[in-house]
Formats: sequence, structure tokens, C-alpha cells
Amino acid sequence: MLRAAARGDESAFARLWRDAHPLLLRYLRVAAGDGADDVASEVWLEVAIKLARFRGNEQDFRAWLFTTARRRMTDRRRYHARHPIVLAGETPGLDHAAPDDTAAEALEDMSTRAAVALIATLPRDQAEVVMLRVVIGLDPVQVARIVGKRPGTVRVVVHRALRTLSARLATLREQGRVPL
Repeated sequence: MLRAAARGDESAFARLWRDAHPLLLRYLRVAAGDGADDVASEVWLEVAIKLARFRGNEQDFRAWLFTTARRRMTDRRRYHARHPIVLAGETPGLDHAAPDDTAAEALEDMSTRAAVALIATLPRDQAEVVMLRVVIGLDPVQVARIVGKRPGTVRVVVHRALRTLSARLATLREQGRVPL
């Protein structure tokens, strides 16, 4: 499928997108917050441009995809740090959410959204590593390359983050507010 997509087969690229995009969005919603959709668009544009030069298997593709996502997310953070948005005066209508998010509802069921929301309560670096390692399913070496840490550090961060999530989930259960 990767080779066919790299040769320009639109249906192969569509299958590639359908398989990887939900995971990419989940990761970006935790790591990039409100800018997840914009970053995902930039990532897929870069993938479309560079896919013909990509070499590797499906696992290598996922690692490349999430490395690209992390780079685009970092670029976006840097840009927004240098160019903050300053609103002048009151602008009615900007402070309310859209009435629905059909795309998100189609891609995620309730338990997945709750799990991702719980992961998002972790510190940003822990949430990112948990998403890449546990949710996306990359191995520690690939995650380490993406986030610029050692594989052993990735394992420790995931272990600590999962312990924290377990404790938070136990607290929610005791309060009768289990999100899953």
C-alpha cells in the first residue's frame, strides 16, 4: 500500500490516510490542543509531497508520520510564541463552541475520547510519550527518536505516566465519575 501510494495511487493514499489519520488526530489533540486539525493538515501535505522518497515498512511510516507531526507542532508553537494573537475589544460570537463536531464523533467513540482526555491531564511531555507509545503503538526506540530522548527514558516516562493515570482513574472510580 505504501509503495502504491508513493507511486501516486490515490486509492492507496486514501487507505493510508484512513488508517493513520484517526491516530494522528488523537495524538495531536493531546500534544497540540486546539491546533490539532491545522497541524494534521500540514503533516498530510508534507507526507503527500515527500512520500515518493520514503523508504521503509508500515512501522517506519508511522514513526516518520509522527516525527513529521511533532516537527510541525513545534514549528507552530514557535510561530505562535513569536506572533501572539491580541484581540482588540469585544468580539461577539468568539467565546462559544461550535454546536457539534461530526468528524470527531465519527472517528472516536466515547471511551476513546475519555481516555484521551485523561491522558491530556498529564504534563505535556508525558502525555505525548504515552500517546506515541501506548495509543499509537510505536516502540520505545521510535518514540525516543521522535521526542529526542533515550529509549530507557521513554520507558520510565511511560511507566510513571501510566501509574499516574491509574491513580487518577482509581480516584474517579471512588468518586463514581468513571470516564471510561
